[in-house]
Amino acid sequence: MSNYATIKQFIEHHKAFNHGGMRHLIFHEETNGLKESGAIIRVGRKILINEPKFFSWLENGGSSCL
Repeated sequence: MSNYATIKQFIEHHKAFNHGGMRHLIFHEETNGLKESGAIIRVGRKILINEPKFFSWLENGGSSCL
């Protein structure tokens, strides 16, 4: 199993999250600490989520705006 998923793959696998909420978190990654966590990787226009890092960020306070 890969540690990386597209936003679509991530929300299909983790039903607690929706597309708009994830886009919001990624849009505000500079201020909510998500960028610092290393959970988001950009490959050209594609955005990949490192699932272990994302959940670590979330468990350590993350953001309350899902």
